Amino acid sequence: MYTAIVFLPLLGSFIAGLFGRVIGARAAELVTTVLLFTSAALSAYVFYDVAMMGHGGIVHLATWIGSGDFQADWALRVDTLTAVMLVVVTGVSSLVHLYSIGYMHEDPHRARFFSYLSLFTFAMLMLVTSNNFLQMFFGWEGVGLASYLLIGFWFQKPEANAAAMKAFVVNRVGDFGFALGIFGVWTVFGTLDFDAVFAAAPGMVGHTMQFGNWQLDTLTTLCLLLFVGAMGKSAQLFLHTWLPDAMEGPTPVSALIHAATMVTAGVFLVCRCSPMFQLAPDALTFVTFIGATTAFFAASVGLFQNDIKRVIAYSTCSQLGYMFAAAGVGAYNAAMFHLFTHAFFKALLFLGAGSVIHAMHHEQDMRKMGGLARQIPFTWAMMLIGNLALTGVGIPLLGIGAAGFYSKDGIINATYLAGTGIGSYAFTLTVVAALMTSFYSWRQFLMTFHGPYRGAAVDEHGHEAHGHDDHGHHTPKLSEVHESPMVMLIPLLILSLGALFAGALFNHMFAGEGVHEFWRGAVALGEHAGEEHHLPLWVEFAPFVVTIIGFAIAYYYYVLHPDVPPKLAARKGMLYTFLYNKWYFDEIYDFLFVKPAVKLGRFLWKKGDGLVIDGFGPDGVAARVLDVTKQTVRFQSGYLYHYAFAMLIGVVALMSYFLFWGGAQ
Repeated sequence: MYTAIVFLPLLGSFIAGLFGRVIGARAAELVTTVLLFTSAALSAYVFYDVAMMGHGGIVHLATWIGSGDFQADWALRVDTLTAVMLVVVTGVSSLVHLYSIGYMHEDPHRARFFSYLSLFTFAMLMLVTSNNFLQMFFGWEGVGLASYLLIGFWFQKPEANAAAMKAFVVNRVGDFGFALGIFGVWTVFGTLDFDAVFAAAPGMVGHTMQFGNWQLDTLTTLCLLLFVGAMGKSAQLFLHTWLPDAMEGPTPVSALIHAATMVTAGVFLVCRCSPMFQLAPDALTFVTFIGATTAFFAASVGLFQNDIKRVIAYSTCSQLGYMFAAAGVGAYNAAMFHLFTHAFFKALLFLGAGSVIHAMHHEQDMRKMGGLARQIPFTWAMMLIGNLALTGVGIPLLGIGAAGFYSKDGIINATYLAGTGIGSYAFTLTVVAALMTSFYSWRQFLMTFHGPYRGAAVDEHGHEAHGHDDHGHHTPKLSEVHESPMVMLIPLLILSLGALFAGALFNHMFAGEGVHEFWRGAVALGEHAGEEHHLPLWVEFAPFVVTIIGFAIAYYYYVLHPDVPPKLAARKGMLYTFLYNKWYFDEIYDFLFVKPAVKLGRFLWKKGDGLVIDGFGPDGVAARVLDVTKQTVRFQSGYLYHYAFAMLIGVVALMSYFLFWGGAQ
């Protein structure tokens, strides 16, 4: 059964990719979707059997690598952490497959698209079921490859190609750190097997390793290197720039990558390695700092974005920061709980945004929307539920709310209960981020569905405004806006149930009194995990209050006074410009890394390769041969005296050789 869960998506990918032209696009869609739903159904049973009933174990498939002392088996590790990820990955992926049947129905390359989707899912399943670091790295790189193919699916668009390359290159930076961490684990422990490494980790506390002239703490160094890989894959600060640009891919790709799969791989890595991280407090401090800072940074950038998908993308980046902040203070169960609930409401928001884009003939600019609630009421209701879950709307004293209320508030409480300086830093920034999250989420909702319709606006040159998105369609009239087909709406309905009820249903298992029976050692748990903590009233109410404030500000500006935001934006104040331009990270990286790399590459190409290597090597030798040949052919003039003269010169040369160097006595 475990093998079927992992390899059914790979089978679907092969069928759609190799035989798509033979069986047709419709058959490729159906085969891959049916296989994914089968995998999802089996994953749901595994969640019940492993996470709730306590069964599970390790399934050995084959010996992968055996070389001297190095041994790496191909095995599936199925514990509670794996079971949670299986449900998340296959659940979201199957719904994305179903949704894509409607969303991509006009695309002529649907078979290739569904093959890529299934390949991505297989790679992610290999990652979460890995039993050693090398097997995890295989899935890790497979996810990177598949994401490159999906983001650049519309390869005719230069923007899509650039975004795919950017995602690939930035992730290679993080993966280099991950690879160094794996090399370090092998060097220190002599094995890459998770159980063996985690069992030996306590014995390495206090040990140091030589690096140049420095003595570095062994576990701290290894954990930091592993976390660099997590930073790249989960788009944390400094390695985050690829994530918003990934919006150039089709909207179902955005939901698959940003909701529950690729971007959560880093969180999964840290939680899987929690027995190591718990022994490296300095590394955990860095994880907390990066996570909390990313939550604040990404939320601030999302405040003034106008592309409906980019707002949700920065929201993803911010929510991942919450998860790392929780892991950094040792609340790995809270991090995984938020990963679990986040999968539902973020997939719902992305696919809901895709429904809006589909209704708007592929327009993504929220400034050209408004008043869509009457035209697409079902999508309006689904986006409303998604926003309620994302902003964590709930009643603190009664403990009733949408999914995000339980998981996000649990993270904020965990940072406060840490009782450390870095915990206080994380608590402050996550509360402020919650305020900004509420504002940009409701800003997006109100700009899209309420107020006057702005799609038929005329630009300053008197031309009708046009879209810029997936297929380059024009911005429609309000009467042309239509609800999406049922094949796109059914996944929204299923995800909305998770966004509403997943928090309440699973809170006691992930973070409540049943936490120890649920996790069974799959992640490291704090000494007081699952116990009820008596928080100050202001701490309990802080997320609720800032959420209300964020909504009130958004309602004031985008419902009561919708004419004010465009005027403020037109002024291009310093803060607005700074946030709208994403803290200028792209410009700084372009100046520091991209342009110098391009100049260096051009110099090495033109001067090093072209002038030196080719000039003195193949091209130079060939040119000299041609020069000698040109001189030689001049003797072939057709005149007898020229030939006689050449023969005379030859005879003289031979005689001279024998007289002076030939040994004549």
